[in-house]
Amino acid sequence: MTTIVVSGKGGTGKTNVAALIVRIISERKVTLAIDADPDTNLAGALGASIRKTVGDIREGFLDEKDKLPPETDKQAHFEYRLMGIIEEGDRFDILAMGRPEGPGCYCYVNNVLRAIIERLEGNYEVVVIDTEAGLEHLSRRTVRDIDILLVVTDTSRRGLETADRIRKLANELNIRVKQIYVVANKVRDEKDREKLKNMAEEMDLELIGFIPFDEELAELDLDGKPLTQLKDSSPAFKAVKEIVERLNIM
Repeated sequence: MTTIVVSGKGGTGKTNVAALIVRIISERKVTLAIDADPDTNLAGALGASIRKTVGDIREGFLDEKDKLPPETDKQAHFEYRLMGIIEEGDRFDILAMGRPEGPGCYCYVNNVLRAIIERLEGNYEVVVIDTEAGLEHLSRRTVRDIDILLVVTDTSRRGLETADRIRKLANELNIRVKQIYVVANKVRDEKDREKLKNMAEEMDLELIGFIPFDEELAELDLDGKPLTQLKDSSPAFKAVKEIVERLNIM
């Protein structure tokens, strides 16, 4: 199973990139999409519906766990409940983390989610995880082993600086990442491309591809329509497909 994690600074369009990656890979591979962003936007971008999230199950489990028979393996029961919220689609399945319960964190939920991913290893060829913006998701170590970490940046220097920090934090936390690449999104012209190339070289970051600003994608996003409606001929779709081909997982 190949695990692809999509990360980046807020506003770079990482969820749209993750959705297009899922759409493209799921044409040939059995794919699980995991929405690890509390805002839960990946499902909408994929035209999928989410009935319950991991956060919902966690809250329900906290309410009912003391009512379970004493002999019940509570962790096994929780894991079973989590398995039941994987939404099965024609081309891909999806699991959403949702928001953490109350003021707490996802520490326990993430531990169980890691176990679920490991358990599902034989069921899927590719897992694509759309993370929340920023760096916190790495510190929670939702995934121990990452085959491909794609950091999405816009045309700003801050986006590349975030990519650099994500790379350094992954190393500090000893997260096993086989490959780290930067994807430049919303690129408008050759001037943007040259600027990004130069900044990436300066920071020793590997740019795997450029996704042009796409009016059709922007309109779908603005209208809240799924990116499954994006034409194969659109510049953004073709660019993401080229990136997926470069990843050599098809």
